Amino acid sequence: MSHTFGIRQAQKQKTRQSLLDAALALLEEQSLSSLGLREVTRAVGVAPTAFYRHFRSTADLGVALVEEALGSLHPMIRTIVSSVGDSDQRIERAVDLISRHVETHPAHVRFIARERHGGVQSVREAIQDQLARFAEEVKVALTKDPVSEGWNDDDLLMLANLYVDQMLMTASLFLDSLEAPEEERQRVAQVATRQMRLISIGREHWLD
Repeated sequence: MSHTFGIRQAQKQKTRQSLLDAALALLEEQSLSSLGLREVTRAVGVAPTAFYRHFRSTADLGVALVEEALGSLHPMIRTIVSSVGDSDQRIERAVDLISRHVETHPAHVRFIARERHGGVQSVREAIQDQLARFAEEVKVALTKDPVSEGWNDDDLLMLANLYVDQMLMTASLFLDSLEAPEEERQRVAQVATRQMRLISIGREHWLD
């Protein structure tokens, strides 16, 4: 009995993931607000009614995609904020990690970039909630840095949000240059590095 239940659960999870993967592929060329559940179920090869065994609506599916897409960013964020070395070394490492993440997860990055200000409210809110979590993680790391001595919580959170926004903007720049020549990708990396250095310089002199 338990073996049969386990097989059914595994099949259910497989179908759910197939729906997410199909939706993500379809969203390469359109926004979530224009995506129909019949498109998704047709791509997976299941009946439209099967969709509702996994998601209440396409908006609900979109929220699940947010969790999947931004969930993959948490390890990268933790690596960036916990890295050692001087400021320039940490910035170069951060830019390199972002570039590699975009190469590995381009569809996830494209989905977040499009839907962050898209037409589905629940998805926008889910993205903002995840980004707020990132900012809190970065803030905790910044608090432990000697450069942050004397900073209040509001300013630390403001700085953390600046870094998170910059990471997202850098990811979008790398996404746009995925098919570009190597020289263009190098130029994007140089611009991203300079922008992060500018934030870092402002941080060093904030309390002057």
